[in-house]
Amino acid sequence: MSRVLDLPPRPLRWLFLDLNSYFASVEQQLQPSLRGRPVIVAPVGSDTTVAIAASVEAKRYGIKTGTPVWEAKQRCRELVVTPARHDRYVQFHDAIVAEIERHIPVTRVCSIDEVACRLLDNENAREDAIALATRIKAGIRANVGDCLTSSVGIAPNRLLAKLASDLKKPDGLVVFEGHELPQALFGVALREIVGIGPATERRLSRDGINDVAGLCARTPRAAGGAWGGRDGDRLWFLLHGIDLPDKATQSRTVGHSHVLSPGRRGPEPVRLTARRLALKAASRLRRKGYRARLLVLHAKFEDSKDRWQCSARLPATQDSFTVLGHLDRLFPQLREAGRVRPGGFRMRMVGVTLAEIEAAESEQGSLFALLPPDDPLARETRGFALSHAMDRINERWGRNAVSVGPLNGGRLDRIGTKIAFGRIPEASEFHE
Repeated sequence: MSRVLDLPPRPLRWLFLDLNSYFASVEQQLQPSLRGRPVIVAPVGSDTTVAIAASVEAKRYGIKTGTPVWEAKQRCRELVVTPARHDRYVQFHDAIVAEIERHIPVTRVCSIDEVACRLLDNENAREDAIALATRIKAGIRANVGDCLTSSVGIAPNRLLAKLASDLKKPDGLVVFEGHELPQALFGVALREIVGIGPATERRLSRDGINDVAGLCARTPRAAGGAWGGRDGDRLWFLLHGIDLPDKATQSRTVGHSHVLSPGRRGPEPVRLTARRLALKAASRLRRKGYRARLLVLHAKFEDSKDRWQCSARLPATQDSFTVLGHLDRLFPQLREAGRVRPGGFRMRMVGVTLAEIEAAESEQGSLFALLPPDDPLARETRGFALSHAMDRINERWGRNAVSVGPLNGGRLDRIGTKIAFGRIPEASEFHE
């Protein structure tokens, strides 16, 4: 039996807004013929890809993010599949954030379809917070798009506000007040709490914790011991409504991946696509002011869900030509892995990731530029300057105004910029 701790006041501090079926809802807003119909958004027009978003109507058939397109079509004969338009999703995101800012400052953009707002003392009474949430939801539908519904959670900390927003969809509004905690969470499954995945759930179960009530019944230290790792007691305090400061985080990778269209899954289109992805990643690395020490080439074959990958050490660099040189030395490993497969070289997805990144030093003139032209250090210095020049040209004149060859492998898929979970592309990325 845990001892009772005296907890400080836990006023409502966070309003968390989650757009419902965001990508699919934007498509329904842009295409009136799709409204009220089951819709999924897919990366390319192939049944071998998966849904990256499903409309509210499609979800009623058990279709969700990650459902294979062929399976989704079997579940719903009336299903409409529409290609992703990530630039439009960013445009709508910006309009939604601007609308929310008319009512309350946005404290944190958590993802393309989620924002968190901190409530001040003059707006955090239950009735006031609910009225604010209602105005925001109505404002988005009236001023951005009437297909864009949202679910809102209000709670003493951001984790619980996020959890509350997930409990009633679509178009929900759930409030957890401090005096209701943690008892109000006892009906919530452990897996529904951010940070608890299958491995953590099994570890807690081995320690005799099978639900939220069991976790909260422990002392903070005992709960942290069951959780394992550093700061294991944080979750206990968060579930009790304590508003803890965020832990510092640091970006560790920069990368891009692409699902290939059925006619572009052979060795040469895959190689050229990987080069384009590497150029995009290197350009983004420079824009963020980082350099990388590791290059990872990864892929998925048509006949397997497992990810294949290989890697190469880099000198600390942000130069496109250095990255491409190491990628060219890695690609034969991928070619060989595909050659020995029963179905031959048939690639569904290819990706390039730059890892072990660190802040780049301030730019300054390089003495290496004075070395003989064929010296490796001189070549890297010129390559870095050329990489920057390419960035500036593409930013001004548009994607692929200038690129690095060869481009003689036939028409490639349009790669474009994709939206990863938790990361919203900058407008300039759509010109890379």
